[in-house]
Amino acid sequence: MLTVDFSRFPLAPGDRVLDLGCGAGRHAFECYRRGAQVVALDQNGEEIREVAKWFAAMEEAGEAPAGASATAMEGDALNLPFPDDSFDVVIISEVMEHIPDDKGVLAEMVRVLRPGGRIAVTVPRYGPEKVCWALSDAYHEVEGGHIRIYRGDELLGKMREAGLEPYGTHHAHGLHSPYWWLKCAFGVDNDKALPVQAYHKLLVWDIMKKPLATRLAERALNPVIGKSFVVYATKPHLPETAAAEPAATAESEPAGAAAPARKTARSAKSGAKSGARKTAGAEPVATSAKSAAKNSTGAAK
Repeated sequence: MLTVDFSRFPLAPGDRVLDLGCGAGRHAFECYRRGAQVVALDQNGEEIREVAKWFAAMEEAGEAPAGASATAMEGDALNLPFPDDSFDVVIISEVMEHIPDDKGVLAEMVRVLRPGGRIAVTVPRYGPEKVCWALSDAYHEVEGGHIRIYRGDELLGKMREAGLEPYGTHHAHGLHSPYWWLKCAFGVDNDKALPVQAYHKLLVWDIMKKPLATRLAERALNPVIGKSFVVYATKPHLPETAAAEPAATAESEPAGAAAPARKTARSAKSGAKSGARKTAGAEPVATSAKSAAKNSTGAAK
């Protein structure tokens, strides 16, 4: 079950991809299948070991094309062990709502993303998430649980502040919101409640079979009660003016120095004319002054 829509977030073979907070690895596996060079990173060592096993199984089964690569590693989202501009693509799905310093995470993602690179961020949507919080304290008041609910404009604002340029949004998993409402109503850890069991079977059937009826139903429900809010953005290239700034500064120095030269030239002309009117015998001097003025002006230009 993918939250990122790769028809809106194109991935090319050979792209360097970081799946940050990869969890069970669902997006990392899809990127690997598409021929990317994937790094799946999470702070949960147990999940990372499982992801590494699945990567190995996919390679053995020939599910990834030639040139693709996959690495699973433990790491801290606030202190990524990569140089600047290391990745073409960064994905962070259903992670930022868990982290107190979400601005710090955004800053790290922007740092390791190359200029012109793309990023996909997904978080629980405000409305459905508010219902879950209202129905159950246990849903969010647990260690490592959700600590905030994002409004769409709030997330977009934080991404822009971090230096990203959002270019698209949508909602996903409209069929999944009712499931979590049932879980919260009957007890987050109570998987034996009949309504929860029945709805879970429906979701598994939908994921496995992908019938047209549920695909159409979810498409209709996504704008209304989609469980996730998805944002796609790019990291802009450095402005050309910033790159050319040193050259522009160097060129501006003679122009600044030219002002006194022009002033000297005008003074020389004025003095020459005045001297010529007062003393006829001074004409050769005036002519020389005009010539000097022209030379000064020419040098200034």
